[in-house]
Amino acid sequence: MTTPAHPPLDHRLRRMVGRDPSEQHRASTPLELLFDLTFVVAFSQAGTQAAHLLELGHFSSAIIAFSLAVFAICWAWINYTWLASAYDNDDVYVRVATMVQMVGVLVMALGMPAFFQSVEGGVHVDNGVIIAGYVIMRLSTIALWLRVARHDPTARRTALRYAGYLAIVQVAWIVLIIVNLPFALTLWIWLFLGICEMLVPPLAERGGGKTPWHPHHIAERYGLLVIITLGEVVLGTILAISAVVEEAHEWSLDAGLVALGGTMLAFGLWWTYFTMPSGKLLARFRDRSYVWGYGHMIVFGSLAATGAGLHVAANAIVGEAHIDDVAAVLTVVVPVAIFLTALFTLYTFLMGRFDTFHIGLFLGSIAVLALAVVAVSVGASLPVGIVITALAPIVVVVGYETVGHRHQKAALDEILG
Repeated sequence: MTTPAHPPLDHRLRRMVGRDPSEQHRASTPLELLFDLTFVVAFSQAGTQAAHLLELGHFSSAIIAFSLAVFAICWAWINYTWLASAYDNDDVYVRVATMVQMVGVLVMALGMPAFFQSVEGGVHVDNGVIIAGYVIMRLSTIALWLRVARHDPTARRTALRYAGYLAIVQVAWIVLIIVNLPFALTLWIWLFLGICEMLVPPLAERGGGKTPWHPHHIAERYGLLVIITLGEVVLGTILAISAVVEEAHEWSLDAGLVALGGTMLAFGLWWTYFTMPSGKLLARFRDRSYVWGYGHMIVFGSLAATGAGLHVAANAIVGEAHIDDVAAVLTVVVPVAIFLTALFTLYTFLMGRFDTFHIGLFLGSIAVLALAVVAVSVGASLPVGIVITALAPIVVVVGYETVGHRHQKAALDEILG
């Protein structure tokens, strides 16, 4: 394994061997940050299309299409991120391969509108473009694994397994583009191939062939994608504020409430997420990485869905949505509830123990979300419902900062010795 004390200034071809998983001061590279930017577009496209279906009241179509789209977006990002954490040498080959992955993300984003519309129609799934973009990303990943197999004898077997298993699954995805199958069968095949994709890492690394990923680097990378998906919440807030201002032709109390609620919601969700000490615990319990890493697809998806819900709320405020205010506030409340549930579940799993105080914080936040729905159902305005919704993560923040952090410190001292 290599840990260059002074990285070279040029980006000529270099051996792609495992990096030191204990490397000090490991941080995300400018290349990784550039790569992440393309996912802003992908999440935005998925959120916009989901919001359109939700405001029409087509909830099942929105949930199915959004879930499949988010899986494709997140899974490709996850695979690249763990590979880069273990083997990134920042040479020209890795840079070009990353650019190819970025092209795949953009192609995938371009296929979102047709994909969502076809799921809404319920006759044929128009998945050609979105799968093509996904396969482009995966072919780049296969090329990187083959290079690892060539350069790193200690990882050759594992790398070849990754490349081989990924190639088999990609052939199946390509066949799905070509073959015109019934609507329901296509969705079931999507689900099956998604499961196959998630089985690739544990199968490739079975028998001790673990890749040398860096725990603190991985925790940082996931945190950065959380921030990117929170951008969808900020965008949804802007759309909702604009809707209120355009309706009244001036700033009003409702506009102020939406601005406060949306901003507080994004900030509260951010603060809540970063109470989880992921890096420290992954460094000690590397075997917990699969559940933690896979579970984040729910975290990412729920944050993107929250932004879509605020988009729906914006259209409901100006009367352009075909659903009532209660349904509109639910499009925000439900994703926030899913985010909090996923986060507390991952926190408990990563810590390896239950903390009754933190469970109490979770239940308190869910109670606030229920209050938001009740308030709107009895006549409160949608902006008021958004503000109440934003208080849910604030419950967690206040509880953590006053008492919960001491519970966490005591647990970490005991767990980490």
